[in-house]
Amino acid sequence: MELIVYNKSGNKTERTVQVNDSVFGIEPNDHAIYLDVKQFLANQRQGTHKSKDRSEVSGSTKKLKKQKGTGGARSGDINSPLFVGGGRVFGPRPRDYSFKLNKKLKRLARKSALSYKAKENNILVVEDFNFETPKTKNFIEILNNLKIFDKKTLLILFESNKSVYLSSRNLGQVKVVNVTDLNTYDILNANNLMFLESSIAEFNKIQSEA
Repeated sequence: MELIVYNKSGNKTERTVQVNDSVFGIEPNDHAIYLDVKQFLANQRQGTHKSKDRSEVSGSTKKLKKQKGTGGARSGDINSPLFVGGGRVFGPRPRDYSFKLNKKLKRLARKSALSYKAKENNILVVEDFNFETPKTKNFIEILNNLKIFDKKTLLILFESNKSVYLSSRNLGQVKVVNVTDLNTYDILNANNLMFLESSIAEFNKIQSEA
């Protein structure tokens, strides 16, 4: 599969890049995508939720009334979950929500997500660019030239670039990642993938070695 390289002005150049059909042109596996996204979201959870049970709430442990003869239901102390201010029954406890997936499955999910984007023609390859100083205005100009300013965009870099990152940081619809950190969730969460020319070459290299 060939992708046209665009310049910062939004115009097509005479260059094209070759991408691997075994990555961008497979039959997507929806269940693999589901599992990978589920794992990603689960791993983001802190799992620090906690409520107090009857042994942890503040209150007397004295029995409120005698067991029999009152004509009412028996009751223990004031910390019982049946009373206002009592402990909670089966409340949340701190736990780890993360789980593991096989590398092959995660790789399949990423390829499936990329194939969906390729089928929808939502992948752009842009010639490498940089800013002398961080400037959001300059970054917005590039997005406007490419006609993707109003869409959620994932910019994939070859390596960390502080100027580009800082220039895009104030734009809520743009996320910048390194090519080695590309994951299924970010791919699907964006309307458009914008690869720099150097990053698509590196991505092809990584996939061929996988």
